[in-house]
Amino acid sequence: MKDIQSLHDSRRIDIRKVGVKTISYPIIVLDKERKTQHTVARVNMYVNLPHRFKGTHMSRFIEILNRFHGKFNLRTFHLILEEMKIRLEAEAAHLEIEFPYFLRAATVMQAPGVERYDCRLHGSLANQLDLVVEVDVPVPLLCCREEHESFARFSGIWGVVTAAVRMNRFLWIEDLIELIRQGALPERNRPDSVETMCNRIGSALDQSDAFDWYKVVVKNIVSGYATFASTEWPEQQ
Repeated sequence: MKDIQSLHDSRRIDIRKVGVKTISYPIIVLDKERKTQHTVARVNMYVNLPHRFKGTHMSRFIEILNRFHGKFNLRTFHLILEEMKIRLEAEAAHLEIEFPYFLRAATVMQAPGVERYDCRLHGSLANQLDLVVEVDVPVPLLCCREEHESFARFSGIWGVVTAAVRMNRFLWIEDLIELIRQGALPERNRPDSVETMCNRIGSALDQSDAFDWYKVVVKNIVSGYATFASTEWPEQQ
């Protein structure tokens, strides 16, 4: 049978993106404390298809993903994109992975003893790799602390911090979360404004030499609406 998808296309129309979306896939990610952590990801894979091809075999995306089953981490991310680009003869390859990441709760007052952080990796490879790591860090709503208590009580969620970074060296997800969490800690027994918290988290990221770029969005969730503030360094032109 003829491979229709790889036949020459004389119409000279570039298809910007072609691929597969919303693949549920088990992955193993690096864990600073336990070495590895099993989780389930939602994966999008796509390429920029040159005009000379009519299309591509969608099954090849899954074949490539299966080759790296059990070996996925930030170090193999580049290899997956390279194989997508080579095997699909694409001008650029793109990979998006979203997964929940779990850490032990910061205080004994939080049930069920673990905290969930939604993480996303957005990678593109044309001439060189562009990888953005993004994480959502919930900000707890603090109750007033009693004089005899040595810790603050949590009564719910005040909001969420979404931080996206481009790293210039390896950094554990836990360490990124901790930078954000420390910046989100209120200076008093109640959370600050979204602007104050956003500036403080930006200052915490500034003190690290691990980033070439970052963007922080702080969102406060209230009844009927939400307020937000964002900062970016360096600012995109």
